[in-house]
Amino acid sequence: MQILTFAGIDIGSYEVGMKIFELSAKNGMKEITYIRHRIELGKDAYNTGKISAQRMNELCGVLAGFVDIMREYQVDAYRACVTSAIREADNGLLVLENVRVRTGIDVEALSNSEQRFLGYKSIAYQGKQFEEMIRKGTAIFDVGGGSIQLSLFDKDKLVTTQNIRMGILRIRERIAAIEDRPERQAELVEELVDSEIASFRKLYLKDRDIKSVIFVGDYINYIVKTFRKDGSLVVAREELLAQLEAYSRMKPEETARKLGIPADNASLILPSMIIYKRLVEMTNAEVIWAPGRNLSDGLAYDYGERHKLIKTSHNFENDILAAAKNISKRYLSDKAHINQVDGLGLQILDAIRKVSGLGPRDRLLFSIAVQLHQCGKYITVSKAAECNYDIVMATEIIGLSHKERNLVANIVRYTTEEFPTYEKLAATEEIEEDTYLRIMKLTAVFRAANALDRSHRQKIKNMKAVLKDYKLQLNISDNVDLTLEKDALDDKGDFFEYVFGIRPVIRQKKKF
Repeated sequence: MQILTFAGIDIGSYEVGMKIFELSAKNGMKEITYIRHRIELGKDAYNTGKISAQRMNELCGVLAGFVDIMREYQVDAYRACVTSAIREADNGLLVLENVRVRTGIDVEALSNSEQRFLGYKSIAYQGKQFEEMIRKGTAIFDVGGGSIQLSLFDKDKLVTTQNIRMGILRIRERIAAIEDRPERQAELVEELVDSEIASFRKLYLKDRDIKSVIFVGDYINYIVKTFRKDGSLVVAREELLAQLEAYSRMKPEETARKLGIPADNASLILPSMIIYKRLVEMTNAEVIWAPGRNLSDGLAYDYGERHKLIKTSHNFENDILAAAKNISKRYLSDKAHINQVDGLGLQILDAIRKVSGLGPRDRLLFSIAVQLHQCGKYITVSKAAECNYDIVMATEIIGLSHKERNLVANIVRYTTEEFPTYEKLAATEEIEEDTYLRIMKLTAVFRAANALDRSHRQKIKNMKAVLKDYKLQLNISDNVDLTLEKDALDDKGDFFEYVFGIRPVIRQKKKF
């Protein structure tokens, strides 16, 4: 039995943590040790816009120590990631370069959607309990130092996910800057939290019945553990609210002592308690679950899943696609047309798989682009392509990196606009050559599939795409008039042939 030792390193806003796991197909994920070091990188980033030399040096020292620990545990693989603090700092790249040179650790800057998706994966690893919860209305509230991610699930599907730049550390710094009287801080924190979550409540919770809440975050775990000795980490609504209310009225030092929280974290307790309290009160959930997982768990789970060391019954790609479908629905897109183009396009992708250089992830990105390609019409029909691009770039899609979101945005834009040269596109945005080629290939497939429903009447019900002699034969057995579709494909086929060297041709067995 293969057992691999993996380290997940989370460089967060107020602490750096490393969890070391044993990963195996038989036993799944087994945590061996958890090392944490408090360092408020976010205090620098959120107040001054850059990480100070003092904190950069401290971070390098901590990570050098992690390297020694990884050697002791004979770690086979690791993944180290930073979140909002360094991601938002003006000198973030410089900090990561110093870490690489001084410690040998390559650190990855996650986009917010990637970070939250990994956190969500760490919860999903709980298996049956997670699957049972999301069958009914469930909210996942991921409370970090820099922001909060609010995600809603219903009937096993992700309904929406939104990010609010209002984390524990960011709130503490903001309140400290405007009010130095301790007796006033609780009231101000509550007002600030309420003002930030009001829009989310109005837009997404008005007609939704939330049965349970899942919390991701450090401080909530300390609270739940105090009255859940059986290890279930599930608590009733009123019980938790009473506890949170009591703790929010104590002095932070007293709360830290009662909960066993390190004393130097005491200043973060008040904002965390009020955030948890107001988020629970925002819903009608009766059950609260705090599984005690964080980004390090998600990194380990993701590694184990990709290397076939961990089996999962949950399809995470469906969650990403479900999020895109809900965005499409919000902009009143033509669902029937979207489903038609997606189905026909995936057939084309499968037919040219061996010669296209496109893989499974590209199939997902194609489907997401199809879901979102009509959103711009909600703003204006005359400039729909430009609006499409702007909407995708401005909308967080959980599970996609910034690079992938940019790829999708360009596909939906250039489905109808003239496709630019690499030099022209690279002059307006940062883009690598391989990404440019993927955009071009997926756009060519999109244009062809879109042409096959030119009338928006979904005429084609039975099609089989076959690659033969440098021609993509689209064998259609439906007895319908395809005059518009054939004309459109003849036009879009030029670009398809330019990209792949293959001409798409309709072969209709029955003629109208």
